[in-house]
Amino acid sequence: MEYENKLVLAPMVRVGTLPFRLLAAEYGADITYGEEIIDHKLLKCDRRVNALFFLPSAEHLGSIDFVEKKTESVVFRTCNDEGNHVVFQIGTSDAVRALAAAQMVCKDVAAIDINMGCPKAFSVSGGMGAALLSKPDLIHDILTTLKRNLNMPVTCKIRLLKSSQDTVELARRIEKTGVSALAVHGRKVEDRPRDPAKWAEIADVVASLSIPVIANGDVFEYDDFQRIKVATGASSVMVARGALWNASIFSPHGKLPGEDVKREYVRKSILWDNDIKSTKHTLKEMIVHYSCLELPEGKGVIKSDSLADLARLYGEEKYFEFVMKNRYLANGSR
Repeated sequence: MEYENKLVLAPMVRVGTLPFRLLAAEYGADITYGEEIIDHKLLKCDRRVNALFFLPSAEHLGSIDFVEKKTESVVFRTCNDEGNHVVFQIGTSDAVRALAAAQMVCKDVAAIDINMGCPKAFSVSGGMGAALLSKPDLIHDILTTLKRNLNMPVTCKIRLLKSSQDTVELARRIEKTGVSALAVHGRKVEDRPRDPAKWAEIADVVASLSIPVIANGDVFEYDDFQRIKVATGASSVMVARGALWNASIFSPHGKLPGEDVKREYVRKSILWDNDIKSTKHTLKEMIVHYSCLELPEGKGVIKSDSLADLARLYGEEKYFEFVMKNRYLANGSR
């Protein structure tokens, strides 16, 4: 895993599942982060190799699943196609648990990242995410534990602190742990998405470190990748909402029509048997940015109870039938 001159899909809860990561990579993302997975939850899982699809020419279409033992729900799904560029992001507040979680997935992903920027209550209340920003000793403990025990890149993603000097000091402490790169979201914990990202403060971090810095914040068009690199001096650029609204933002040839992107996302969700709630959530986020959920498409997504319903809504009935037939063959061949 290299972190120079890369276009990076940011971790997004309920969005960064396998179909969306593959979609972003298909359009040009070099590195794709999965959604944050809490260490406690992963430690309740079994690792399973799942033959989702069968074709003589496509036997590689099988997934590696981490399935919660009690509920049989898939907590994390990946595949060989993304093994060299997918980053597994852990939500944690404990070095021992973080290491145990990382060791479960380390053979199936390209890198491990620790979430130190999520401001959501579910994360902060457990001492995870942005709560770690005020605990530099714990950050050091978690990162050094991972670095000592894993033979793979370890990174973390932070937000800006109250002052640029505070952010730089924390970034320097993080660099000393031996991480391969640092992602910096150019907003503070109290900032809202509508508040402009502070690119100048990311630049202060870049100027103070020797490791690659991944800049994140206010990237909505392909040209913004170069703009933020020039403004910050960052090695690579990460995008969240810009990719959620249209994953083809990663393409140097220009964005594709939103309808095409949504249809391809539905096809990938069908192929990889994505969770229906996650699929609907992602589609609604795609729709609401450009349109309204009260229009027919939005209402159709809301009313859909299955991937079959979404296939009908987006005119992919034949594709759904094709996948179901070949999935039956895959199950029958075991």
